[in-house]
Amino acid sequence: MAHAVHHAIRYGLALVLAALFPLHSVAQANEEFETSAGNLLVVLRESHGENKQDESLQPFGILHATMADGREIQLEPSWFQYLGDMHIRLVFDGRRSLQSASPADLSRLKLSPDEALKLAVANLRRRYGSPAVSRWSGGMMQVQGSAPDLTSSYFLDREFWQGLQDRHPEGLVVAVPRRGGLVYAPASDEDAVDGLRFGAAALYAGGPGARLSSGLYLFKGGHWSVFQPPQSR
Repeated sequence: MAHAVHHAIRYGLALVLAALFPLHSVAQANEEFETSAGNLLVVLRESHGENKQDESLQPFGILHATMADGREIQLEPSWFQYLGDMHIRLVFDGRRSLQSASPADLSRLKLSPDEALKLAVANLRRRYGSPAVSRWSGGMMQVQGSAPDLTSSYFLDREFWQGLQDRHPEGLVVAVPRRGGLVYAPASDEDAVDGLRFGAAALYAGGPGARLSSGLYLFKGGHWSVFQPPQSR
């Protein structure tokens, strides 16, 4: 728990508050959210400087912050370090924004974090459809969904990637440099993988939308691993 608190503090107070409140207090003040199991979604966000090596969900724990008026607050959202420099946030969908789910919400819904993640991905497909694949450049492929801001969430759709990997036994190298950008290349195509390294780095450095991950990831055998480490700082 202490590690999670110190980890959050390293991001800086401004980042913690700016990242959390649009998914929690501010959003809640502006609209009502249905906090049912069927309205649970998941988003990916950056944990800059991290390089987690496995897919296990590691809770952030309690985040401490000081408000502008000097008040000390504690927040415990359902955020989990995921893989490389990425973490996931379990959220409830709204008409204009998202609201972070809390551990109490998961308890109320009788969901473990892993069960909640699987359900959130199923809800994503049900509400926004299956991801579509199109050619991007030089043997690379682009994944897109009907809600651009949620495109990166399809990184978590294991069924989708397993279907692709069935046609590419050597695995798939995947980049998710921006929240609206998700691209991949067959691991067996060295030229396409080299192009992905360059293209993903360029998008991460200056692409449209909020950046997400500076690493590359390998999907093989039904599991994710870090293919190219993200930037350390």
